[in-house]
Amino acid sequence: MLLKRLSEASGASGDEGEVRSLLKEELALHAEEVTTDALGNLYFKKGIGRKPRVMVVAHMDEVGLMVVGYEKSGLLRVAKVGSIDDRVLASKVVAIGKDRVPGVIGAKAVHLQKPDERTKAIKIDNLYIDLGVRSQEEAEKLVKIGDYGTFTVTAREAGDNCLIGKAFDNRAGCAVLAELLKEEFALELNAVFTVQEEVGLRGAGVAAYRLHPDLALVIETTAAADVVGSKESAYVTKLGDGPALTLMDSTYIAPQQIVDLVVETAEKLNIPYQFRRLTTAGTDAGIISQTHAGILSAVISIPCRYIHSPASIINLDDWQNTLRLARGILNAVAEGGLRLEGIA
Repeated sequence: MLLKRLSEASGASGDEGEVRSLLKEELALHAEEVTTDALGNLYFKKGIGRKPRVMVVAHMDEVGLMVVGYEKSGLLRVAKVGSIDDRVLASKVVAIGKDRVPGVIGAKAVHLQKPDERTKAIKIDNLYIDLGVRSQEEAEKLVKIGDYGTFTVTAREAGDNCLIGKAFDNRAGCAVLAELLKEEFALELNAVFTVQEEVGLRGAGVAAYRLHPDLALVIETTAAADVVGSKESAYVTKLGDGPALTLMDSTYIAPQQIVDLVVETAEKLNIPYQFRRLTTAGTDAGIISQTHAGILSAVISIPCRYIHSPASIINLDDWQNTLRLARGILNAVAEGGLRLEGIA
């Protein structure tokens, strides 16, 4: 299953090579043109010269860590790459560098902590990675400053058609885009797997400027907070309720014609959908929609519990329905179901 392999691959922001190679191997025969750029975005193009030109985007990178220093004891000091809650880090197994050197994120033992320390989340500055070595010299033989670290998790099925694993943000979106690329649409399809979304939407800006599409469809993963302790109004999305349409976030507001297109497509195809009830954070649409003279952009997302953590959960029905919705949107656009010239 491609989604499982993508989830287990290592690819923090700026270090997406393993994911890029996996996608190239899987999809090279399904495109007329395969290219990359200086930043590392991966482009697959088919239907070259058709109109309209559509850019479908999913980012390859995941949140992770970077080695920034050594202790004389051989322990590693690290910094976060992307937004990670410090509370989920301690005692997690990680893989460091190209050789995937195993290590454990450690902290001062609980029985050595002062009473007030036990009631507070341990900050990244007080955490380290333990490689099981006894000196800085031994550690330097295994990893170097600037090496990336990602969580080590085996993706597995669970519960009511769910999948547990890491990096579903946004390898779940990448898997949807991969399936779309294997299909045929009456338009020019530019499938773009972008880099460095988690640290500032950097790859998408380069890709949008290069392609200058008539329309961009961003396939993402978003938070599902439908758990104990959250009010229903703060759920953001619910697992199992279908793909989520973004109306507004900190970087983007969906034009009404985009909202209408997505909703009408979902209802026509009898696809369950929901609205993302959170206006913070952002997606690649934030930079794409502001490129050139503006690019019409849509965002549909797969709900995901415990996002940006070592172990997340998605519902595979939501994943399938996101694929169905994205396919339906592309077919509707190909049939002229969206005014592309701008706001009426």
